[in-house]
Amino acid sequence: MKRLITLAALSVAAAFVTAACGGTGSYGSYAPNAGTGTPAATGAPTVTVASSSVGQILVDGSGRTLYLFEADMPASSSCYGACVGVWPAVVSAGQPVVGPGITPTLVSTTMRKDGTLEVVYNGHPLYYFTGDKKPGDVTGQGLNSFGAAWYVVSPAGAKIDTTAARGVGGY
Repeated sequence: MKRLITLAALSVAAAFVTAACGGTGSYGSYAPNAGTGTPAATGAPTVTVASSSVGQILVDGSGRTLYLFEADMPASSSCYGACVGVWPAVVSAGQPVVGPGITPTLVSTTMRKDGTLEVVYNGHPLYYFTGDKKPGDVTGQGLNSFGAAWYVVSPAGAKIDTTAARGVGGY
C-alpha cells in the first residue's frame, strides 16, 4: 500500500513537472525555442503600465503581468531549464516597443545563453508567470521559486514588495 501511494505521488509530481516545463501557460504564446525551454521571439513586445491589485505595474501589450527575479544579476538572466518553463522570459526579435507610462531609457535587451534577446527594464530581465490565467493576474507576486523571490515591477523599474515571499511546493 505504501509503495502504491509513493508511486501515485511520483506520477502526480511527474505530471506537474512535465506541465510546468512545457511552458505553454494559458496564453499559448510560449513556444519552446529549439528544445531549450526559452520562448521563441515572434516580434517586438510592448512594455507598458497598467493598474492592478498591487498598484501600477509593468505589463506587455496584451496586459500580461511582467515579473523580475531576485536571483538575476543586472541585465543577466539566471532562469533557465525548468525555471523558464514556469517563468517564461519575455523575449524579443528586436527593440521592445515602449508604451505609455514607460521610461524609454529603462528599456533594453540582453542576450540569453541560447542567443535570444530578453527584454530588460531598469536592469531587470523580465518574465511572465504561467500561473497567471488572464491579463491583470498577479498570482506570481512574492513567490519564492527556483531559489529566490519573484515580484511585479513598478513603472520606476523596482520590485513591488507587497507580501512576504511565499514558497510554492515543487518549484
